[in-house]
Amino acid sequence: MARKFLYVIAFLIALVIAGAVVYRIWGNDLIRWRFVPARAFEPQSNVREDVYDRPDMWLARPDIQRNPALWTPAGYQPRNAAGGAAIFFIHPTSYLSDDHWNAPLDNKEANDRAALFLRGQASVFNEAGEIWAPRYRQATFGSFLTDAADATRALNLAYGDIQVAFASFLRQIGNDRPIVLAGHSQGALHLTHLLKDKVAGTPLARRVVAAYVVGWPVSRDNDLKAMGFPECARADQRGCLLSWETFAEPADPSLVLDIYDRSTGFDGKPRRGSRLVCTNPLTGTANAAALASANKGTLFPAADLGSAEIKAGRVPARCDERGLLLIGEGPDVGPYVLPGNNYHVYDYSLFWANVRDDVTRRLGAR
Repeated sequence: MARKFLYVIAFLIALVIAGAVVYRIWGNDLIRWRFVPARAFEPQSNVREDVYDRPDMWLARPDIQRNPALWTPAGYQPRNAAGGAAIFFIHPTSYLSDDHWNAPLDNKEANDRAALFLRGQASVFNEAGEIWAPRYRQATFGSFLTDAADATRALNLAYGDIQVAFASFLRQIGNDRPIVLAGHSQGALHLTHLLKDKVAGTPLARRVVAAYVVGWPVSRDNDLKAMGFPECARADQRGCLLSWETFAEPADPSLVLDIYDRSTGFDGKPRRGSRLVCTNPLTGTANAAALASANKGTLFPAADLGSAEIKAGRVPARCDERGLLLIGEGPDVGPYVLPGNNYHVYDYSLFWANVRDDVTRRLGAR
């Protein structure tokens, strides 16, 4: 019996090793095969202009119960008084199915996963003010693994929802509140367009404390000017943009950069080879390096993801020549590291306490 057990263990170990080899060699192709929808894009009508005036269209806003963005680890508390900044946060992709190109608004799995992301990401802003995070018909994960026309249609539909949500957000917060704009991954992509289309060059831009465009590459040469904000050069600078994409080493960013390098920038020119905006979240400055001792707190989630412990001094960060944020060997923060040592899912949580201080510092700067 013991020998049979050892055979089973040996077989499982061999299977895991073989799977790891296959994943390392063909990982990106396997991901594309699994997540890109095989069906055609399904056209849908635009949402009504007033639909985001309803509280149920938001995952987070000041007046709803069980707001996931108000979560904090032990030792921290959200703001307990009204006021501060009004924070518009666009959550990352939480719809992984290949059943549709866009998530249904009532998809429970996608909404539950989005709420989890708000706890680990948007929560960094809950000391600075009130967080608004809309539900939207997000493009499915597979939309980012192909340059097919249907992927573009799915992203355009999602961005249409974001524009309506942002207009409602502005109506409801009034005309004098300072604003923080933030997002991650797909949310950061939509934020780049929102900055270009709705904020840059308008009176609204003067109210923006900072834009956190995290987990989506921003070209310094091709995108920044059109978005209307410079990259943050000082830790206490207002009216600037922060962006980073996190990789452990050795890093293979091909899953991110292959498609990005085939794209066209906001200036109409190819982005290929262009340097990315890289803000070091440990320093709040561009193209910087910092030791792990500068990290005030990384979130280490529990196995069930129901809670997290914050630990300081664990993760360093430096910007490389292309503009990727490198963190050395990489900590064990969970099973969701993507191929190529891509810590994309953890872009905020690796530097949670530093980003929390960053937004508070910029809000208080003059």
